[in-house]
Amino acid sequence: MPRGLDHIVHAVRDLDATAEFYRRAGFTVGVRNRHAWGTHNFIVQFPGVFIELIAIGEPELIRIGAPGTFSFGAFLRDFLAREEGLAMLVLEGRGATADAAAFREAGIGDFKPFNFERDARRPDGSPTKVAFSLVFAADEKAPDIGYFTCQQHHPENFWNPAFQQHANGATTVAGIVMVSEKPADHRHFVSCFAGEHHIDADATGISVATPRGAIQVMNPSAWRATAGTEPPDLTRGAHLAAIRFMVRDKAAAMLALKSSGIAATERKGRVVVPPDAAHGATLIFESPK
Repeated sequence: MPRGLDHIVHAVRDLDATAEFYRRAGFTVGVRNRHAWGTHNFIVQFPGVFIELIAIGEPELIRIGAPGTFSFGAFLRDFLAREEGLAMLVLEGRGATADAAAFREAGIGDFKPFNFERDARRPDGSPTKVAFSLVFAADEKAPDIGYFTCQQHHPENFWNPAFQQHANGATTVAGIVMVSEKPADHRHFVSCFAGEHHIDADATGISVATPRGAIQVMNPSAWRATAGTEPPDLTRGAHLAAIRFMVRDKAAAMLALKSSGIAATERKGRVVVPPDAAHGATLIFESPK
């Protein structure tokens, strides 16, 4: 069964400044959360999908796991030693055991599922618990991208419509954009990771439509035409480059960004916030066609 987008991890060095940037950009940002392995985060939530703003809070808590495990904290620490930006792509989990078996059979991961829980807050401030099971995968041609599925065990404690209303008019995540010198090289991985055999391909790259958002892998020329900026450094392989947001009114979104002093340009019918303004990520705002 195909897996839709669950969340995108935006890794940064100054978490409070990034959360404030997202607020200025018109997003509703949740409270600061802490993980037992040393990372801190803020959540920007939409129906069924969210953006995780994350940084290293207590580096001394980061541990390298046993063989066959993936160290979430160590991956982010090493990523942030090189750069800021979109670090991890997460799809909805259909069951940790089944996902792990599927990734093993496809040759895209042989990691043990990772289970954890953390404290959370309801809109009224009362405490609650959220719990997750993660199953990791790896694309050897994209070592700077972390991939995993996320199964929520108490979704009623996590998702809340009150956190999904955004002043900039954003209603959902339409998709993510990766950039690669050779997009076709990622066809097998993207298909197996998303659980979707149908892949659209043309001269610009490949794309898969998931039940919640699209995964696009485009070449540098297509990226320049789309975003109007240089692609991320591809020396080590493919990179996550952009989040595509759907907004009710593109002109209103542009006005909200400009009024907050956020650099944004209109390009090919889209509003684009470049990575030097958005802590290493490119944010693209689109209106329904």
